[in-house]
Amino acid sequence: MSSGGLRERKKQKTKASIQREALRLFKKRGYEDTTIEDIAAAAEISPSTFFNYFPSKEDVVIYDEYDPQVFAALMAQSDKPLGQSIRDAVEAMAGIFESDRDAIFERAKLSLEVPELRARTWEELEKAQTQFVEIISSRTGRAGDDFEVRVVALALVGAAFEAALEWVRGGGRGTMLDLFKRALAAIDFYPMLQKLERVPKKT
Repeated sequence: MSSGGLRERKKQKTKASIQREALRLFKKRGYEDTTIEDIAAAAEISPSTFFNYFPSKEDVVIYDEYDPQVFAALMAQSDKPLGQSIRDAVEAMAGIFESDRDAIFERAKLSLEVPELRARTWEELEKAQTQFVEIISSRTGRAGDDFEVRVVALALVGAAFEAALEWVRGGGRGTMLDLFKRALAAIDFYPMLQKLERVPKKT
């Protein structure tokens, strides 16, 4: 493995350690009563090193590697209908979500209960909508400012948000991905998406 690859792995390992310690402290002491200095001490780094990995305490909760993986997978599967690509991506994430279940639950709970984190969550949802608009536009040939494309992208993001909310309300019972599938079924998401895919590409 190259030195660059080793450095990146070490960086990701440190980043994961910081987030893990932060979540442990948030659960034990509460989000507001945990400082960046506390997190840095628990992760055995300096506060200045903390900022090399996360711009703020909020970002420790918000950060994950899942969205980039999903977006990359959807862009790469151009040989399949987009609906099938989304189904495949959801199934592919099932194992990861199960192995990281406790951390995902704590992050979701904090994001929905802490006011400043909830505000950041909405910002992240808007970013996700923009990325899904780009994917849907690229895969269907529809314009990026197409009203239906934006509606379908927001429906997908909204389904994910409501699934997370319901999962937290239920104390983490079941799986968030199963709730996400139920949410997509409730809004007939895949038929909506198929309508977009049947429209000829714009020239």
